[in-house]
Amino acid sequence: MPTTPPPTVAKSAAPPPRSVLRDPAFLRLWAGTTASGLATWALPFVLGLAVLHRDLGAAGLGLVLAARTAGFLAAVAVGGVLADRHSRRAVVLWSALAAAVAAPLLAAGLGRSLVLMTAAAALAGAGQGACRPAFQALTAETVAPGHRQQANAAMTMAVRGSTLAGPALTALLAAFLDVSTLLLGIGLLWLVAALVPGKGTAGATAADPAAAPAPRAGFRAEFLEGIREARRHPWFLAGLAALVAVIALGYSATSVALPLISRDRYGTEWVLAAAMTAYTVGALGGALVIARWRPRSQGWAAFAGLAAYGVAPLSLMLPVHPVVVVAAYAVAGTGIELFNVPWFTATQREVAPEKLARVSSLDFLVSYGLAPVGLAVIAPAIDAFGTTPVLAVCAAACFLVPAAAALVPTARHFTR
Repeated sequence: MPTTPPPTVAKSAAPPPRSVLRDPAFLRLWAGTTASGLATWALPFVLGLAVLHRDLGAAGLGLVLAARTAGFLAAVAVGGVLADRHSRRAVVLWSALAAAVAAPLLAAGLGRSLVLMTAAAALAGAGQGACRPAFQALTAETVAPGHRQQANAAMTMAVRGSTLAGPALTALLAAFLDVSTLLLGIGLLWLVAALVPGKGTAGATAADPAAAPAPRAGFRAEFLEGIREARRHPWFLAGLAALVAVIALGYSATSVALPLISRDRYGTEWVLAAAMTAYTVGALGGALVIARWRPRSQGWAAFAGLAAYGVAPLSLMLPVHPVVVVAAYAVAGTGIELFNVPWFTATQREVAPEKLARVSSLDFLVSYGLAPVGLAVIAPAIDAFGTTPVLAVCAAACFLVPAAAALVPTARHFTR
């Protein structure tokens, strides 16, 4: 007599790892991001060594770095659209390979052709710019939602560690290697960034093979669609406004004023070096804290951290002991990461997955794009009005604009 077979018990999915640092897929992504960060921060330092060795003039250095920035800004928006249209992993691969190809071209042009170096620098910047929003979206695909804040903290620690270790490691290698070899080493780092990360799966959705592919809109239409998605999130627009104030005014003012004050008030370059190091160390500490801290009002806590940057220009206004300036920069660095990590995590959580790269590209476009504008405006303003009044305005903007952004609806929790 036939019997009914017992029901099949579905196998439960494996529990997520207790720490994202034990996830091999994330570790591969982290390694690629770290390699790209080291390559990004090492290039200006290596080109500076080329000036010291008289292989490149000061005007040529400015032209090459400007070309890299222009390439970055031109490619970051394109990269955002491409990363939403196609595989994020493929965009990382090809953009990092473009930056890798630029390295031997820079070496070939060194001391021979400034035109070739300028074109290669623009290609390197384009590769860097195209991969940034793709890396951001790939993180959301690779890491489960519950671990993304820890993952973003680990990513930002890689960036800050690159800022700290990149120039030091390059200076050490420069004692044994020439500038051309160092440039080829930067290309190898970009190869690691291109080849090591794996394909994201956590946020990916399988397409229905029976469904006909939908016709794609044009590039401009898709970019504008990303802007419309950003406008759906008032907290995101408020955060961008606060970032504009802190980067274009606060960061630019301190970048111009700190070397002057270190020389004229304190009579030493030690204050400049110590303050910048303290900023990076503070940022690393902030990333460690926010990796585990979950404030109840994460948006308000993040904006408070961003506003803390105001203590940096404030310390430069007053005739204080240099230790106070160094401590203020450490506080500013800590606060920046208390903002950045929840900001990235909220963007990955709240923005529609198929539009995440485009919205992230807006973030990078504003962050990187307005820094040169601020630097161009602050220096003439200091010449016209003096250092103290300009620093006072910039400190007030750093405190007040994030405070105003925190009052925007949905800003308290970075959520709709």
